Amino acid sequence: MAETQQNQPKPKLLSAQHTLLTAEDLWKQPDDGYRYELVKGVIRRMPPAGFEHGIRSAKIGRHLDAHVERHKLGYVCGAETGFKIAQNPDTVRAPDAAFVRQATIDERGISKGYWEGAPDLAVEVISPGDTYTEVAEKVDEWLNAGCAMVWVVNPRRETVEVYRSPKNMTVLHGDDILEGGDVIEGFQCRVKDLFV
Repeated sequence: MAETQQNQPKPKLLSAQHTLLTAEDLWKQPDDGYRYELVKGVIRRMPPAGFEHGIRSAKIGRHLDAHVERHKLGYVCGAETGFKIAQNPDTVRAPDAAFVRQATIDERGISKGYWEGAPDLAVEVISPGDTYTEVAEKVDEWLNAGCAMVWVVNPRRETVEVYRSPKNMTVLHGDDILEGGDVIEGFQCRVKDLFV
């Protein structure tokens, strides 16, 4: 019996009362109408997105998808698509929109489960209940996981923050042009068009 116990993996503990969960555990969560992400092995439950949030997420997704599809650049993923961006402990984040290059798809194929690694672009739309700390945490996680660009869409201020690194950020608004740069070649959109 002692030998059997030695061969069994030890449970990963967050504290005396909490076991860290895996991406597989998250995948098996029942559909109860909530959204979930896994952050360092801990499940975070979020309420369904509000109406304005859904409009902004869909609008930016449509702009991106039309360009990406027309030029066969890869795939745009809608909100709630899970990306496993860390392991041991696992982190699975779900941006409001994301883009993965065609070259990466050709190399790895289309995953049935969570995508292993970061997308090339992650888009986060700020919800009324989001804190600055939560948004900054997500941006850092995306960039540290290998995301080439992160857009943070702020409906209240009608701005888009473009991050290439934690120290390289540009704020765009109004008639400023949001560009895909070398991540989504040729993509351009006036910022104000995302908020009409």
